[in-house]
Formats: sequence, C-alpha cells, structure tokens
Amino acid sequence: MANLPQITDENFDAEVLESDIPVLVDFGAAWCHPCKQLDPIVDELAQEWNGKVKVVKLDIDANVDTTMRFGVMGVPTLLLFVKGEPVGRLTGFMPKNRILSKLEEHIPA
Repeated sequence: MANLPQITDENFDAEVLESDIPVLVDFGAAWCHPCKQLDPIVDELAQEWNGKVKVVKLDIDANVDTTMRFGVMGVPTLLLFVKGEPVGRLTGFMPKNRILSKLEEHIPA
C-alpha cells in the first residue's frame, strides 16, 4: 500500500487549495471500518493518478476545523479539489469503478 501524505488544518490550504494539480482528499478516522476498507482503493488511485492528481488523507478527529469547513458529516468522504474548488464529493464506501465514474471527468488525461 502507498504511504499517502497526511494533511492537517495547518497545511490544508497550501497542500490542497493552492495545488497546481487536482487533489483528492480522503477524510477518515482511525475507528472507521469503511475507511479501512476504502484505503486499498485510494492507494490504487494514488498510484494510477501519480503526477496527475495528488492524493492525501485527513484525520477528521485531529482536524475538526477543515472537516467542518467542508461540511464533512460522515466518513469516509472523498473530496476532489480542482484549482482550489471542491468539484466532486463521495461519502461512504464504494467500489473503485463507482469512484472513477463520479470523478474521472475532472481528472486530466
């Protein structure tokens, strides 16, 4: 599995909103079983999108400000940001093909 960067309230703007490439943020928590189920899929996406999309994780319990700022009410939540704007949101576990079908239109070829 890939070792995805963990982001925090402190570096969220710099790492996500100011990124030159799209960023997929995986909002999750250590106690969340569906988050653990989603981890291998997110790792695969990070490898497949290497260089095109930055994939990062955010612990909702340790980063409440960012979690509230983007209205994350359940985990796992995947939020895709392009040019600092959220363009795609998926909540709950879902298979890779469903994630791709919802986010691919925003991913550079």
